[in-house]
Formats: sequence, C-alpha cells, structure tokens
Amino acid sequence: MPLTFPPQIATPRLVIRAVAAPDLDDLFAINGDPEVTRFLPYETWKDAAAGHAWLERMRKLEAAGAALQLVAARADDARVVGTCLLFNYDAGSARAELGYVLARDHWRGGWMREALEGLIGHAFGPMALRRLEASVNPVNTASHALLMRLGFEMEGVRRERWIEKGRPADSAMYGLLARDWHGRPRPA
Repeated sequence: MPLTFPPQIATPRLVIRAVAAPDLDDLFAINGDPEVTRFLPYETWKDAAAGHAWLERMRKLEAAGAALQLVAARADDARVVGTCLLFNYDAGSARAELGYVLARDHWRGGWMREALEGLIGHAFGPMALRRLEASVNPVNTASHALLMRLGFEMEGVRRERWIEKGRPADSAMYGLLARDWHGRPRPA
C-alpha cells in the first residue's frame, strides 16, 4: 500500500500540502542557500534546472509509493517556507523516514516544529504508521534539538553514512514510535 496524504493539513500558521511546480520559485530561495543545505546530501541548487530535476525525482519516488514530498506554506500568504518528506517507506513494517528543510529567515521561530507536529500527527493517525526515523549529521545541533522536542530518541550514530558536499559524514539515527507520540504529555 503506497503512502497517501490528504489535500492538506492546517496548523495555526501553516498549510502542509503536496509540492507543486509553482512552488519551485520559493523552493529555489530555500535550497539555493548554502547555509540551509549545509547538512543535506544533495548540492545547493544553482539554477531553476536543479529545482525541476529535484521535482522530477520526487514525482518518481511518489509514483512508486515510497515517498511523499510536501511543502510547508504560510497560511497568511501561501509563501512556501520549507519542505517535509516521508521516504524510505516500508509498508510491511509501517515505518518511514522523515526529512525536512526550512528557509533560513524562519529558523528559530518554531515553524518546522509546527509543521512536523502536524505531519507526525497525521502519520501516526490516518496514515497508520508505527515508526518514524530521522537521520541527522551530529554537528547539526538545531535538528537534534528539534527531534528531541518532538519526542524522538537518538538510537545511535552510523559512522560516515552519508556523503555531504563530497565529504563523508556521520549520521545520528533517531526513532519515534506511534505509541510514544500518542502517550506524550500535551502542552497546556
């Protein structure tokens, strides 16, 4: 059974929805920033062609049922400020890996936490996933802190797992179970 997603998920400040070709201008501003893509395994986008090639790759993964590429758009003006990705989906184990990117001008404002809370709630609700995983460069302290606030547990480090910008990089592995998500204390 492939990953499926509703038309959108609304949070107080965001709409999480499927990526579309008109989003590429906003996404170029995000993925064209070397500071944003510093810890990502793909190259910083240099031109519009890079965005179109990325979108084509995402469409192929979605068609195979193994991934869902989503964008986080501000509810007030529809500007895309980030992406959320569920990938490496394993239907038999009811698990997927989580990826995300956020525009630098939205860092430290709780935007990605809000987006991921909406997505995780849907993944562990209507999508009926049992486990989510995330892989983060251990030097990326902001992603580490975000995952910990969301309830993920660090499960170990895989040495030189990724090639980031042509160099081997370690990968801290995180996991979150649906039962832990549903049993976590809710903010007042």
